[in-house]
Amino acid sequence: MTAFTTLLRDSWRRNDSLLCVGLDPDVKRIPEHLGRGPAAIGAFCRAIVDATADLVCAFKPQIAYFHAERAEAELEELIAHIHARHPGVPVILDAKRGDIGSTAEQYAREAFERYQADAVTVSPFLGRDSIIPYTSYRERGVIVLCRTSNPGGSDMQFLEVDGPAGRELIYQRIARVVAQDWNSNGNCALVVGATFPRELKDVRAIVGDLPLLVPGIGAQGGDIEATVRAGQSADGTGLIINSGRAILYASGGTDFAAAARAAAQATRDEINRFRT
Repeated sequence: MTAFTTLLRDSWRRNDSLLCVGLDPDVKRIPEHLGRGPAAIGAFCRAIVDATADLVCAFKPQIAYFHAERAEAELEELIAHIHARHPGVPVILDAKRGDIGSTAEQYAREAFERYQADAVTVSPFLGRDSIIPYTSYRERGVIVLCRTSNPGGSDMQFLEVDGPAGRELIYQRIARVVAQDWNSNGNCALVVGATFPRELKDVRAIVGDLPLLVPGIGAQGGDIEATVRAGQSADGTGLIINSGRAILYASGGTDFAAAARAAAQATRDEINRFRT
């Protein structure tokens, strides 16, 4: 196992949790008493992290929310804060990068050397050579988009292609290729949305115990019971179930961190109700 997969497995066990908190700091929704701008983003996210770290298996900052507000320094500081204060909780940088050659190498450096993320999300569209710069960091995780939670994902992911097992859908082909061909360093995972539990079950059957990052519960309306029953691995783990807005913005007042903790605990406990 890689450092990332070891961190993840230890976190599943230690915190008895498959919950990942998505850190998507929308400046328009940050409590007013924190102010505005990059400093407010940093303070808000650190408070959420400190309030929920013992309830989660991972944190997932979404890079666009930081870049759009010129808060790259705050993102670096946030990830350093998680590593220092909550060592053992992996950080997934949600960047969905997809490029080739030397450009992919720079994106990999950004994720793993500048930000010190434990894992990063990437697009498979440009093929294996676009993924190698990430998987070459053997101790870090590479989480490949497969069946995304948005409705428009079906526009491409449900197209049929020829595969070694005959005709299959593109998302099935991605799952098979990642699990069987691209995971030679044992550090790959897949993104499969909670909004499509039937496809989640399908992917689990294809990839065995490969970790699955599952967005789409909470504000996006994915069903927790259906998600867990469809996607958990044989030992009742295997899932990184992300919830962002429903936890981050459980309160807009000075009690926002306590409200986020209560929402995270309720979500973790609901997930655990359906684990085997």
